[in-house]
Amino acid sequence: MSKPDIWKNGKFVRHEDATVHVLTHALHYGTSVFEGVRCYKTDKGSAIFRHPEHMQRLIDSGRIYRMDLGYTRQELEQAVIDTIVRSGMDECYIRPLSYRGAGKMGVNPINNPVETIIAVWEWGAYLGPEALEVGVDVHVASWNRMAPNTFPSMAKAGGNYLNAGLVKMDAVLNGFAEGIMLSTGGHVAEGSGENLFLVKNDTLYTAPVALSILPGITRDSIIRMARDMGISIQEGLIPREALYVADEVFFTGTAAEVSPIRTIDHHVIGSGKRGPITEKLQTAFFDIVHRGNDPYGWLTHVPVGVTA
Repeated sequence: MSKPDIWKNGKFVRHEDATVHVLTHALHYGTSVFEGVRCYKTDKGSAIFRHPEHMQRLIDSGRIYRMDLGYTRQELEQAVIDTIVRSGMDECYIRPLSYRGAGKMGVNPINNPVETIIAVWEWGAYLGPEALEVGVDVHVASWNRMAPNTFPSMAKAGGNYLNAGLVKMDAVLNGFAEGIMLSTGGHVAEGSGENLFLVKNDTLYTAPVALSILPGITRDSIIRMARDMGISIQEGLIPREALYVADEVFFTGTAAEVSPIRTIDHHVIGSGKRGPITEKLQTAFFDIVHRGNDPYGWLTHVPVGVTA
């Protein structure tokens, strides 16, 4: 079975033809920005979760890195929809990527062309199918999240994820599913590709964006839903040891969705299984993305099966 065509610079190319030159600037210096988005097969048809917000963050990431993507948000949204429709997939993971292409070599990328691609593929539960219910085992990483005013953490940029790759590889090689990064000041930041929440005495805690975490769109969704449920939320500095005595800890992200954490550094969290607040928020999230019950207007429906 052939893989779905890829949207590249305004037109579709075959999967095997979507190539770049070996002197592409992004390959040498990490000069790319990207998004991770999900299209869900809901009970009310295929729909993209928080599509405008993801495309706006792609544009904003490019702006931070002085990359004019050359497309409006609405044009990018339509390109994503067209890519999904062309693929025929009623559920998929979506990867828009903009990068500095081949041109003058050297650290300064400003005169290199900016190219954009959109690809889709099947991707199930990021941390494993059992993770959403029973939770995962993680450790505190030896690598810290970058300090403020080093890399712009608000940008979802390719080069920023070299740090995340180190964290993920170390976790897996040490027998864990994921790592939790601390800030340079020793406070809880986030996972390699997920934001993190902690529950203690029925209060939800998470690190502030100023701590060099990515301002996740799923993170924002969970905060909004929690507030509407009357759950108390605090954004602030969290010491490492608070993880070990938490009642519940969970990851959020486009790939991870809402994934409970079972153990941290071999400390059992709470009862050692998904806690009640995690389950409540997870259920509300899946009610939107799986059943299509969308009180927030977060779903963009896609006419899968209709010729673009």
